[in-house]
Amino acid sequence: MTKLGFVGGGNMAEALLRGLLQNNLFKSSEVIVSDVAVSRRRKLARSLRVATTSDNLEVLDKARAIVLAVKPQQMDAVLSQFASAIASAGAGSRGGRKAATSRERLFISIAAGVTLSRLQKALGEKARLIRVMPNAPAMVGCGMAALVCSRGASKADEAFALKIFRAVGDAVTLKDEAMLDAVTALSGSGPAYVYLFIKALADAAASEGLPPDLALRMALKTVEGAEHNMRMSKLTPDEMIRIVASPGGTTEAALKRFAAANFSGIVADAVKAAAERSRELSRSN
Repeated sequence: MTKLGFVGGGNMAEALLRGLLQNNLFKSSEVIVSDVAVSRRRKLARSLRVATTSDNLEVLDKARAIVLAVKPQQMDAVLSQFASAIASAGAGSRGGRKAATSRERLFISIAAGVTLSRLQKALGEKARLIRVMPNAPAMVGCGMAALVCSRGASKADEAFALKIFRAVGDAVTLKDEAMLDAVTALSGSGPAYVYLFIKALADAAASEGLPPDLALRMALKTVEGAEHNMRMSKLTPDEMIRIVASPGGTTEAALKRFAAANFSGIVADAVKAAAERSRELSRSN
C-alpha cells in the first residue's frame, strides 16, 4: 500500500511533496496524487516522479494517509465521493477493488474554512481527521502551519501530520479548532500584510530619491535581517525597538509618526477583520 496520497495536485500540494521528497521523508514510489487537470498530473509525474491519477478513489484505495488539497468549493464533491465508497465497505469489493473504511485511513484537510464537523459528517464521527491551516511561504520552504485533530486521530497521526508540514517550514498543534480563525488571520493572511509593508517601505524610499529597484532590494533585505535578528535574540520586541530608536534620532521620529497614525491599532483592526471573515466562511461552509 502507498504511504501517502494527495487529492488535488495544485501549488500547495506540490510544495509539500517537494519538501517531503527533498528531505527524504518519503520516496516517490510511496506517493500517489489525483488531479482533474492532465497538465498538473504530467508535471508532477515528470518533475517529482510520483504516481498520478484522475481517479480520487484510486487514492482512497491505495494510500494510508490522504491529504485533501482541493479548493473549499470542490470539497463537497470529494467528500460525497469518499462517503459513498466508505459506505460500500461493508458490502465488500467495489469494481474489483477493496473498499476502504474511514478508520483505515488518515485524512488531512488543508481546505480553508472546512471544519472538522463537516469532514466528520461525510467520513464518520470516528474517522481519523486532521485539519490544517498552512500558508503560502510553504511554497519556498518557509511555511507556518497549525493543525487540530479530531477525537479519532491518534498521537501517531498527529506526529505524521507535523512531519509533513515541518518539511516545508514549521508546524504546531492546537487544542481548540476555534483558534484556527486567529491562525488564518495571522499566518494565513499575514504574508500579504508583510508584502504590503515592504511595498509601502520601498515606495516611500523611492519618493525620497532612491531608484525603485534599489529601494525594493534594500527593503527586502532590511525585513529579512530584522526577522533573523529578532529570531536569534532573547530580547523582547519592545526592547529591540528601543535599541534601534536612539532618543532624538531618525528612528524615533519615524516611530512617532507610526504612533500618531495608530499603526498598531490599524494592524489589530486588520487581523480582527480577517479572523471574523474566517469565522463567517466556516459557518457558511
